[in-house]
Amino acid sequence: MLITPGPHLASINTPEDLRKFDETELVQICDELRQYIIDVVSVYGGHFGASLGVTELTVALHYAFTTPKDQLVWDVGHQAYGHKILTGRRDEFYTNRVYQGLSGFPKRKESEYDTFGVGHSSTSISAALGMAMANEYKGDDRQHIAVIGDGAMTGGIAFEAMNNAGVSNSNLLIILNDNCMSIDPNVGALKDYLTDITTSKTYNKVRDEIWNVLGKFSTFGSNPRDIVAKIENSVKTFLLKQSNLFESLNLRYFGPVDGHDVNHLVEIFRDLQNIPGPKILHCVTVKGKGYPEAEKDQTKWHAPGKFDKITGVIHKKEHETPQAPKYQDVFGHTIVELAEKNEKIIGVTPAMPSGSSMNIMMKAMPDRAFDVGIAEQHAVTFSAGMATQGLVPFCNIYSSFMQRAYDQVIHDVCIQDLHVVFCLDRAGFAGADGPTHHGCYDIAYMRCLPNMVVSAPMNEEELRDLMYTAQLEKNSGPLTIRYPRGQGIMPDWKTPMKEIEIGKGRMVKEGTDLAILSIGHIGNYAVEASDQLQIEGISAAHYDMRFAKPLDEQLLHQIFTQFEHIITVEDGSLMGGFGSAILEFMVDNNYKSNVKRLGIPDRIVEHGTQLELQKECGFDTDGIIVAARSVLEKVV
Repeated sequence: MLITPGPHLASINTPEDLRKFDETELVQICDELRQYIIDVVSVYGGHFGASLGVTELTVALHYAFTTPKDQLVWDVGHQAYGHKILTGRRDEFYTNRVYQGLSGFPKRKESEYDTFGVGHSSTSISAALGMAMANEYKGDDRQHIAVIGDGAMTGGIAFEAMNNAGVSNSNLLIILNDNCMSIDPNVGALKDYLTDITTSKTYNKVRDEIWNVLGKFSTFGSNPRDIVAKIENSVKTFLLKQSNLFESLNLRYFGPVDGHDVNHLVEIFRDLQNIPGPKILHCVTVKGKGYPEAEKDQTKWHAPGKFDKITGVIHKKEHETPQAPKYQDVFGHTIVELAEKNEKIIGVTPAMPSGSSMNIMMKAMPDRAFDVGIAEQHAVTFSAGMATQGLVPFCNIYSSFMQRAYDQVIHDVCIQDLHVVFCLDRAGFAGADGPTHHGCYDIAYMRCLPNMVVSAPMNEEELRDLMYTAQLEKNSGPLTIRYPRGQGIMPDWKTPMKEIEIGKGRMVKEGTDLAILSIGHIGNYAVEASDQLQIEGISAAHYDMRFAKPLDEQLLHQIFTQFEHIITVEDGSLMGGFGSAILEFMVDNNYKSNVKRLGIPDRIVEHGTQLELQKECGFDTDGIIVAARSVLEKVV
């Protein structure tokens, strides 16, 4: 479907083209850019509300600054759709998040305007400060701008970076895009603090009067703005009953300002270029600005998929038969069931209550489920603290986000052998979000930790059973349950829960020619493959191992005694993953079988649907069949 941009936008292929327009035309350009995002995303899908909310910021930044010489870092990266469109990717934008198309986030290999890869959150200030310090060292005069929003300011690394920036003399501008949202509404004291500043009508009125009156006179000496700044700081302290958080870190604070007034933003950006040292501009925006439905329900319209832009109806697939639920929803309902029977169970998530379905427990048991903000390190140690008091926290974090809290998993949970249950959502390929969101590494980085149990369910029933097992008092150490993004296989998933013995796998299908060992949901491909191989005359046994640590050694001794040819299958990194664990067992026990490992290779795999990426890496159903044929042909 051909989507035509407005007349102004159609002539903008680079920010240099944008800067040729008169400032009076910027409002029209913003309108066209916003409409183009609506048009494309409604047809092709993708993130939505965040980029609509920064449309004016995007245009003003590229108009006032000389990008790409002046370096712009977006955080979180799903705010950058308008940025991509203005920087030479307008006509390719329909391929956004599509296999072999544009990335859904800024990506250095994609454009010189993408100065830093920002698929996760809270990294922009550190990166921009590093750029600023490097260019200061080289004597290169550039501006460095970090746009941080959609909840990213709650991440601890952002505060670490501001603390460092405050003792530098770097040419750094931090733009706080304050929309009170991440995917779900922001939480925490910082959100309340920013709201206090934003909504203090008295402060805003007095501040404007100070600048309008005193800023125009020179009777206070040669530098009246210094006097104005001192008076303004006093007003902030008096009216807000606290010193400014940012200025206490030695960052010059400006704002709050209207983030949707493009002409005023251009004026401010030009003024700020002449003010040396690190500074922060507080911009107040509305997530989903310009599309009424997205403004009203910002969580739903964060990434709604395809929709009718006229009616606002989100397209849903029609199914004639009952469909299996998403794994995240099975988790959400199951933890409530367990918590109703076990008062020690607590739910914890870092800013992903709807994405992980922890919101189900938050609604049913608001005093027992906690959203701690974009702060994975804190989420883990917070859970560890609860565990020391005899509670059983289920810490639900996306697999790729857990990487940010690895030190805490080791020191605060494993070394102390605390009863924390890590439920890692989005394990394996995450799909269109790409390499920053793929959960490739958790089997490898969790199974090397002492005291840690690492498990993965093949279906919804096993997820429920593993969750039930994890909360039992006798299993009092750390335990990881990993499961993928998307649907399971069981429409009738609400099965009675039962205990699974830790470290015990199961035989799914008998066979004589070779054995397929799988872990997790990907085992369902092995079922399909073994059935197809049976038609071809190849007898393939299949084992659902369920645990990468501890391994079911009794079962493995049987397998290696019986089978000369073994295939391992996992939706995880081959380096150090489940297949590596099987090889370690083989070597340690002096077996000589021929083992073929299937999984995610040692390279960065880009975005696409999960099936497209699994096929690319050779561990979909066809990939398993090809591997089985290959193993047996080598014998011949």
